[in-house]
Amino acid sequence: MDQLQSLLNTEIYNGKSISDLLTLEFMAQLLGNVVSAIIIIILGFVIAGWVRRRIRSIGEKNPKLDITLFHFLGNTARYIVLIFATLFVLNTFGVQTTSIIAALGAAGLAIGLALQGTLSNVAAGVMLIVFRPIRIGDFVEVAGEMGTVKDITLNTTELASLSNVQVIIPNSNVWGNTIENYSVYDTRRADWTFGVGYGVNLAQAERVIRDTITADPRTMADPEPFVQVNNLGDSSVDFLARAWVKSGDYFQYQADMKRAVKEALDKAGVNIPFPTRTLFIEREDQDAPDAKVDPMQPGSGLDGTDDEGGRDVA
Repeated sequence: MDQLQSLLNTEIYNGKSISDLLTLEFMAQLLGNVVSAIIIIILGFVIAGWVRRRIRSIGEKNPKLDITLFHFLGNTARYIVLIFATLFVLNTFGVQTTSIIAALGAAGLAIGLALQGTLSNVAAGVMLIVFRPIRIGDFVEVAGEMGTVKDITLNTTELASLSNVQVIIPNSNVWGNTIENYSVYDTRRADWTFGVGYGVNLAQAERVIRDTITADPRTMADPEPFVQVNNLGDSSVDFLARAWVKSGDYFQYQADMKRAVKEALDKAGVNIPFPTRTLFIEREDQDAPDAKVDPMQPGSGLDGTDDEGGRDVA
């Protein structure tokens, strides 16, 4: 009993012994602190979400502002609110936050040295946000992936592929690679190569190709479409055709023109060749005077063996 009483009188928390901690007054105070902490955490998440939505809405409502930058600012503001909420929770339990901040600073330095690769993603994310080579909604090709930019965070860039599959790319791979942004300019140039036979009237073929392309309402008149003989191939005369179109119509337009030109050439009777190969087979004259058979040669059938390996057939 003496040992138990000594244990209950041991000071373990702010000069209080275990017996003090077991009193109803302290338990009520502790319960109040827990409830306050829960309320602060809930309010922190609610306020953080509201601040992020408000900042993002500013960029979304004004078309002159960069929505990518406001998404970044919204996420940053959310984290700041949550950090302050955490500090309030610690203060509720009587924890000295100044010493914790100093300890976190020292730990952050050590962690930063250990996580240089991860921090390179953060640095690349800052560069993407500041210089904005890509923006949310752009259709891009980067690091071997093609898709629409959905979000840019400090660590990663999110794309939606052509098959609507989520693609997450580390920012260091985005910033450190060639970026092809198909959404920056309003127009794009479409290129095709159409082959016709060598016996075809080239002027007629050029006219058919040009008229088919210019007849499409999506084809831009300025710059004027370009159609010229570009190559004399092994089995065809190749025409190079170029036309400008709005970026949003590019993929469908390019596919439609291939079919339309093919059908127009067929209708005009213009031959469209395909690669062929001619084989010439030379056969030796078996009745030639110098075609002699050695009767003792293995496999001749005259030396007592068959033609498969010299086995005796007698």
